[in-house]
Amino acid sequence: METLYPLPGCRVDRVTPGSSAGVVLGVRMEGTGARCPSCQTPSTAVHGSYVRRPADLPAAGRVVQLELRVRRFCCRNPECARRTFAERPVRLLAARAQRTRRLATAQCSVAITAGAEAGAKLLNPLAMPTSPDTLLRLIRRAPLPPPSPARVLGIDDWALRKGRTYGSILVDLEAHCVRDVLPDRSTPAVSTWLRHHPGVEVIARDRSTEYARAAVLGAPEAQQVADRWHLLQNGRQMVERWLTGAHPRLRALPAVSSEDAPPARRHTSFSRTHAEARAQEESRSQRVAAYEAVRHRHLEGEPLLRISRTLGLARGTVRKYAAAEAFPERAARVPGRSILNPYLEYLTRRQSAGCENACELWREIRAQGFRGTSRQVHRWLQMRRTVRPRSGARSYPGGNWWAKGTRPDALPSPKQLAWLCVKKPSELNSTETATLARIGQDEEASRVVALTRRFCELVRSRGVSQRARPTRSCRPFEAWLDKARGCGVRAVETFAEGLKQDGDAVRSALTSPWSNAQAEGQITKLKLLKRQMYGRANFDLLRRRVLLTV
Repeated sequence: METLYPLPGCRVDRVTPGSSAGVVLGVRMEGTGARCPSCQTPSTAVHGSYVRRPADLPAAGRVVQLELRVRRFCCRNPECARRTFAERPVRLLAARAQRTRRLATAQCSVAITAGAEAGAKLLNPLAMPTSPDTLLRLIRRAPLPPPSPARVLGIDDWALRKGRTYGSILVDLEAHCVRDVLPDRSTPAVSTWLRHHPGVEVIARDRSTEYARAAVLGAPEAQQVADRWHLLQNGRQMVERWLTGAHPRLRALPAVSSEDAPPARRHTSFSRTHAEARAQEESRSQRVAAYEAVRHRHLEGEPLLRISRTLGLARGTVRKYAAAEAFPERAARVPGRSILNPYLEYLTRRQSAGCENACELWREIRAQGFRGTSRQVHRWLQMRRTVRPRSGARSYPGGNWWAKGTRPDALPSPKQLAWLCVKKPSELNSTETATLARIGQDEEASRVVALTRRFCELVRSRGVSQRARPTRSCRPFEAWLDKARGCGVRAVETFAEGLKQDGDAVRSALTSPWSNAQAEGQITKLKLLKRQMYGRANFDLLRRRVLLTV
């Protein structure tokens, strides 16, 4: 039995069945005596005994409970304050513990990985039942890993409560592990941590000014490296801000045909009801009124944050309206598939031949397998009619540009255009290339797109691998910076000025292999742990789980 089920410092005397799914092991301590814990005098004089019943690891899928007989000895030292003392199975049990050390270790490992509630449900079929509260106590009592110096550190923020409470995570980029988690992302908190943990030589971070100041105060000798992904993101945001203001002007540019004609597809949704059309017009009028109010307040010099609070608009919406030269219309969305799609070619051919009877068209496609109702064909034909109805003077709200053979050329939204500007030219299809060529007809847009592409090319060419390589020259970046600062576009000049202020970190990003990608991955793991606890865990418990999770 000792071979199959070893108990350190103890011997199994008997095995008896307990409950329907449990086993009781009668256990006694090895040896004939013990030492007094106060005076360390050995004694073999047994005064009495009592039984402890701790839980232990399961055996063959069955719950195991120990009946450990503990002896009490008389202390032979007349000067000792103790008269009797009990022998202590230190290797097996802690003082006054209700479970063995190895069972507590196993339960704690499950709790750290799965959380308290899920861990309790998982431990029940594993024959190690316990409560969620006990698992939380085990997590809090678990010793944290000893601190070790980090030479290359990655810093990023994470949301404890999105939009309200943010913390900081510090990752050792060489050891690929989390060094610590801080309750906020302020300069004092991060700089204090850096001063208490000297030896940091490289700090990879995003473009946050808080982290930049914290690195200067806490580790002034460390090299700061701006994350390349954040540099690309900042470049895309810069283009999107400029496109928001110039989008109405760019929509008036003529379309440029692509080499490969796109497949035939619908460009607008089927016609809406009159109630939906009125609601859409009312929504647009409200957005126009909000735009005019924002522009009026912004031109008078009112801060954007105050405008946002006064009008009850999101800060991003206020920023977009303030930068727009004209009211930014919503980008046209290409509708999804419809059950009419397989029959659109036939319907278009029949309508071009002069058939504008919706019921007749419905009967014809129903014979071909269409399973919809005639109402769908009515809605499709409503905006394509070329002849007015025989009774009434009802007009068709959508016009009849299908009958004329022309259609309005929609332009993607500023966000979609910004993504096209930062994509690699080799990854663009013919339609996207034609879209960029269309906005390239504007001189200012041509400059912005060219500068953005050049910046993205410089950043991507430096982010090849994490292996050590010789330092590269930053002359191309310096040339781009000088050109961008004098390009005449305010958004690009502001972006370039920010890069100049953070110049050392940006140059390090272009010449060193370090980035903040590992910190982003650790934040993903942190979010998983937070959501396992339904977002109700306090910061102390979440920090312990992050640091204890391997």
